[in-house]
Amino acid sequence: MLVNADLHIHSKYSMATSGKMDLPTLATESGRKGIQLMATGDCLHPKWLSEIKKLKEENGIFRFDDMSFILTTEVEDINQVHHLLLVPSISKAEELYEFMKNRSNNIDSDGRPNVRLGGAEIAQAAKDAGALIGPAHAFTPWTAMYAYHNSLRECYGDMADYIYLIELGLSADTSYADRISELRCLTFLTNSDAHSPYVNKLAREFNRFEMEDISFEELKMAIIREKGRKPVINVGLPPEEGKYNESACIRCFRHYTLRESIIKNWTCSCDGTIKKGVKDRVNELATYDKPQHPPHRPPYLHLIPLSEIIAMALGIGTNTKGVKKIWDALIERYGSEVAVLVDADIRGSGVDERVVSAIVAFREGRVKVHPGGGGQYGRVELSNSKPEAQTVPEPQKSLFDF
Repeated sequence: MLVNADLHIHSKYSMATSGKMDLPTLATESGRKGIQLMATGDCLHPKWLSEIKKLKEENGIFRFDDMSFILTTEVEDINQVHHLLLVPSISKAEELYEFMKNRSNNIDSDGRPNVRLGGAEIAQAAKDAGALIGPAHAFTPWTAMYAYHNSLRECYGDMADYIYLIELGLSADTSYADRISELRCLTFLTNSDAHSPYVNKLAREFNRFEMEDISFEELKMAIIREKGRKPVINVGLPPEEGKYNESACIRCFRHYTLRESIIKNWTCSCDGTIKKGVKDRVNELATYDKPQHPPHRPPYLHLIPLSEIIAMALGIGTNTKGVKKIWDALIERYGSEVAVLVDADIRGSGVDERVVSAIVAFREGRVKVHPGGGGQYGRVELSNSKPEAQTVPEPQKSLFDF
């Protein structure tokens, strides 16, 4: 069976997170997005774990209505690097909590705790618990492995061989990561890292896996790529839309080339700090000039959230009643956001023709992305005219093409 999974989110118990990130809301909204397996996030937080314990559990999967949840957490190590853990059971989450609580000042107050442990120590604890671990949003210039380390081994030491996954983050895709030879054997994850259930945040990136059923062991085999289980597609934003794609000032958001940044000693003309972008960081780390995709690497499908397309078509804000009304109507008619974006014939949908035209333009590849940087998301522009032949992006494919 094919399973769409978003394996990194946060609950209402994380800092700067919506109070609506609760189990009922997550279950409902994930289904409307087209997800079958959703991360719990924050499974080391005692209050959140107590809520999860109330759910029916089978084979490491927790059910709320029609949604399946898997225990996950993100922790920050002593070097400010963030790690994503996929945890097999309540008892193992409790073991990890007991191990980390004396090494953390905020594990009871923040769903994403800071722990006084290095990457190797956290990886060893994950291995002892039967959990999977890998770098979270590995390329972003804040709290990411490649922000502070030049290699997996530098981050995880002798435990580097236990790392099977790496989360790319919103500002990178497969074409970026497959320029780095040490990542060749890893499974790439594309997750939303959502802090709110808004339709342009939750499941804005997700993974599709080939699995026999939905269980922790099946997901583990899919990530390790054993017995025919495997990832079959990564789905995510165009990397240029990520807010750290290019090097830019974190105050005024002016963009700079790497050479300009070095000449200016990473200080903008406005005296703000220029933050190195993912594109420039990948160029520093790259083994290859062009990506070298291993045979096991699945395709990467770029999707822009439906709410953003509707907002652009109508010229209004993303989180407005007008956008929500049309989004709800399309989901009600076609079942999920994925169906609307890539699979359904929407010409008879009955919604504003500007929205239909925008979705069609997106499917046909008539999209221009103005890169983000310095903490500001990139801007997507949809064209109603056919671009010149040499600049036409590859038309959008259906998920059923993969």
